[in-house]
Amino acid sequence: MEFFTKRTTGRPADWEKAGLDWLADAEENGGVRICRVLGVEEDGLRLEMVRESSPSKASARAFGQGLAMMHDAGAPAWGAGPPGWEGDGYQGPATQQLPLPLGEFNGWGEMFARLRIEPLVRETAGFSGEDRKLFGRLCERLAGGVFDDDDSPCRLHGDLWAGNVLWSGDEAVLIDPTPYGGHREDDLAALDMFGAPHLGEIIKGYDETRPLEAGWQERVDLHQLHLILLHAALFGGGYGRRAVEAARRYV
Repeated sequence: MEFFTKRTTGRPADWEKAGLDWLADAEENGGVRICRVLGVEEDGLRLEMVRESSPSKASARAFGQGLAMMHDAGAPAWGAGPPGWEGDGYQGPATQQLPLPLGEFNGWGEMFARLRIEPLVRETAGFSGEDRKLFGRLCERLAGGVFDDDDSPCRLHGDLWAGNVLWSGDEAVLIDPTPYGGHREDDLAALDMFGAPHLGEIIKGYDETRPLEAGWQERVDLHQLHLILLHAALFGGGYGRRAVEAARRYV
């Protein structure tokens, strides 16, 4: 198998391997294909070389089906990382990584507030006092279970923007996860954030396999908020204002 070396070393390399392996465990039950880790060496991760091509509507629909099956492989708790992993994970590009807090919570909303929203609001410069109060009100609503449903923790990719989906032949291959037990709508919202190709077909394939909860379209901004805040913390620009606008919709 052809490979390339990704210059990620040390604990971040171990984190990436743990995530890719955990997601790949779902493949035997129909989960989407995951980039293979061929080794962890001193100079970086040995990863399979994925030869890219243009996606078709059929491959996008099949990706949606596989994504639903990967999610349904589950996680032990809301906020839990790959089995055996201890401490925080990592999020963001290799040159600007921030901790990805992990833990175990009884509900999605409390986890999302305490591990995904609050730490990044603290990390982000430029928010006014009123902005921070707004995020505080949203986090209390989240922690109170206002947006929870009866779903169980899903096995998320965690950073599923379009650039982390490689198209090869008739299938999608996922790379660069920040995996944990979360809500299935988080990954779907991430695909929408920067415009995945044939997104409508991906959603159709997903919904055929695991019907989405009513009103999911109205929650896209909420489920994007983690990644919007991550971009605000790392890059600034208009992402902070976009995060405030998204938060305001749900308080």
